[in-house]
Amino acid sequence: MKNIIQTIFILLLTIQIVSAQNDDTKKADKHFNRLEFVDAIKDYEKLISKGKANAYVYKQLAVANYNISNTTESARYFKQYLKNTDDASAEDYFRYAQILLSNENYDEAKSAFKDFASKAPNDSRAKAFKSNPNFVQDLSGKEPNYNAQPMNLNSEYSDFGAYEYDTYLYFVTARNKSRRTYGWNDQPTTDIYKAENVAGTFKNEKMLKGDINSKFNEGTIVFSNDGKTAYFTRNDYVDGDYNKSEEGISKLKIYQAQKVGEEWKDIKALPFTSSEYSVSHPALSTDDSTLYFSSDMDGGYGQSDLYKVSINDDGSFGEPQNLGAMINTEGRESFPFIDSDGKLFFSSDGHLGLGGLDVFYTKNKDGSYVEPENLGAPINSSKDDFAFTYFNQVDRGYVSSNRGENPLNDNIYQVQLLKPLDETNFIVSVTNADTDEPLSNVDVNIYDDEDNQIASLKTNPKGEAKEIVISNLEYDIQANLDEYESVSKTVSAKGDAMEINLKLKPIKKIIEDREITFSNVLFDFDKATIRPEAAFELDKIVATLKKYPDLIIKIESHTDRRGPEIYNQNLSEARAQNTMKYLIEKGIDESRLSAEGKGESEPLNDCADGCTEEEHEQNRRSKFIIVE
Repeated sequence: MKNIIQTIFILLLTIQIVSAQNDDTKKADKHFNRLEFVDAIKDYEKLISKGKANAYVYKQLAVANYNISNTTESARYFKQYLKNTDDASAEDYFRYAQILLSNENYDEAKSAFKDFASKAPNDSRAKAFKSNPNFVQDLSGKEPNYNAQPMNLNSEYSDFGAYEYDTYLYFVTARNKSRRTYGWNDQPTTDIYKAENVAGTFKNEKMLKGDINSKFNEGTIVFSNDGKTAYFTRNDYVDGDYNKSEEGISKLKIYQAQKVGEEWKDIKALPFTSSEYSVSHPALSTDDSTLYFSSDMDGGYGQSDLYKVSINDDGSFGEPQNLGAMINTEGRESFPFIDSDGKLFFSSDGHLGLGGLDVFYTKNKDGSYVEPENLGAPINSSKDDFAFTYFNQVDRGYVSSNRGENPLNDNIYQVQLLKPLDETNFIVSVTNADTDEPLSNVDVNIYDDEDNQIASLKTNPKGEAKEIVISNLEYDIQANLDEYESVSKTVSAKGDAMEINLKLKPIKKIIEDREITFSNVLFDFDKATIRPEAAFELDKIVATLKKYPDLIIKIESHTDRRGPEIYNQNLSEARAQNTMKYLIEKGIDESRLSAEGKGESEPLNDCADGCTEEEHEQNRRSKFIIVE
């Protein structure tokens, strides 16, 4: 049923082999082009029974069945189509793979994804698949963050898009039997209802009063903080005028309504909507200053993208801005929602998922969105999962899905948080670099990206230490043990758990090698000051020099190749002198030390054709060379 209010996707799915149309398909094509898929399927199947099937008919049947969520039949007809054509596009294989995922036919889905990736290697979805071809197993093994239970208010028709506000639950439903039947799936057109919270249970569902509901389809709704303004999705219809695009399809628009007494009045389409493209699924920022939505307007990345637009103090709107390639793919992104912590939730079939639409979330960090993460089961399933909302103040939320017995019916599931989304369990293992044996009683220190120490741990007899951190941030993890060189690693916290292995090299072996090199530990870019966690590294040098009083060392500091050569030379000399000063302050006699800045003269990576940040870090190093 959500497909009825997602007509923004239909044009791409209905691009056909025009030359294959003929008088035999004329009747079925007419139903298809009117989005009357139930009747179209009947007519195309009659052609098969008469021996008049071809690749065109099979594809039409595959798409029509997909649009009414009959994925079993859709997969069957897609398979026939691919057997009978030499012109299958990359998008055909992607859609086929998605349908096979919905049917939990994972081996064939993987094969279809491979075919898709070979035809469109530069597609972001293909790159994601190639980087993790076993993504289904990974997602299936993900520890649940939520539980999900179907709600009693679900009817025999489609119900979806739940949004809780001021003790009421607002949702979209096709239960109004007085509405005309929609040819898409032979269900009534959709309206917006609200249900009362009676002792913790939502019941007594009623249609919204006023002018929001019409004889056409209404979609998801959201309210301003003061409850006086509503934004909702509807077919392109207002004041008795029903509009269609040049292709003959009624697009979706977001409308604004004002509350007058107990009724919703003054219905207006938002100024950036159009009869030639769809704008749908509104969501508001916590301060009501930004409206998020989905659209297939020109200039996007795929079939539908997520956008935002500012709401000015006078009620006017700015220019819509695409949320960018980190979120949007060549596929479908829709149903945005912003929670009270500023996390963005949305549905997508372009990011790796369990099948159909999956729910993802992301956060804006320093002006950019971090890579979206799949919420996993039970929020997501092999079917379409969408319209996720979560209200932290009441500790509950909702997701819609057609995972039930009748795939034509969407149902609302109430969800509760089991464990926070923004946590990653670091599992740090420390081993001997020479023997791979686990090292116990190792000091493991974790620093955030501002050099603040957030954890001080010790490894257990298995050489492990664990700490839960906030996800999607960078951390420096350092391991220190007497008689071993200290080691650190910078990682970005992703997912529920991350395994991090640190290998410590015995100091005796270091002395035999006559040289110790530290990369990107002592200094940040363009700085000569000693970082707090770097003191542990230098303290190891101090301990070594005190243990071996005859050792004499030379300190060499190097920079990366960014910046003027003279500046880098001076910077490296300052780093070398500060390092020697630190050792002297710790009790090492100055006569045992010398220091030299090498600037950018001896890079490990010449960066002539450019360097990654990691390669720059390798250049930005310090050496402790044993002279005697």
